[in-house]
Amino acid sequence: MIRVLIADDHAVVRSGVEQALSGHEDVELAGSARSGPEAVSLARLQAPQVVLMDLEMPGMDGIEATRQILADRSETRVVVLTAFSDRPRVLRALDAGACGYMLKDAEPEELVAAVRAAAAGDAPLAPRAAASVLVERLERRPGEELTLREREVLALLAEGLPNKLIAYRLQISERTVKAHVSAVLRTLGLSDRTQAALWAERHGIGRHA
Repeated sequence: MIRVLIADDHAVVRSGVEQALSGHEDVELAGSARSGPEAVSLARLQAPQVVLMDLEMPGMDGIEATRQILADRSETRVVVLTAFSDRPRVLRALDAGACGYMLKDAEPEELVAAVRAAAAGDAPLAPRAAASVLVERLERRPGEELTLREREVLALLAEGLPNKLIAYRLQISERTVKAHVSAVLRTLGLSDRTQAALWAERHGIGRHA
């Protein structure tokens, strides 16, 4: 059963998404939030597998809410659900840790498919959002999409350090390290720490630099 949290400040949108998800035996509504802070709070209480996150909400936007949710529980999969498909918004959302980006004009079956894909570890992207990501990655050199902190974590990971020692070296929490490792794997399209270490070696990050 895939537990889904909906975060959107418009009641009509929340109702529409709830209706789209209803009737599917493998999907269960974990709650609905009307603001960023409420989304963070409900995510802590309900531990959803997937969060459908609006970008523009009162109190806290979807970007910051995504960061906070993933800092608390890195295994949660956040899929942005918004009306905006411009490149900066798409990239900011993905940089914050969102695994997918869907538009509100998606058909109900597309939305359900996106939830299932996210829960399975895939990255559902609307075609317009995917085009933005492709252009950005073609313009960047390998590893440039990583933040400075993510590159630091990757370098230590390449040295074979476990999360506890990485946390000690960087003076951050183990939970934060775990979130950064997940972000590195997601950003680089890798499946595990071994692949990440090999990627770092090939691209001159870490002890082999």
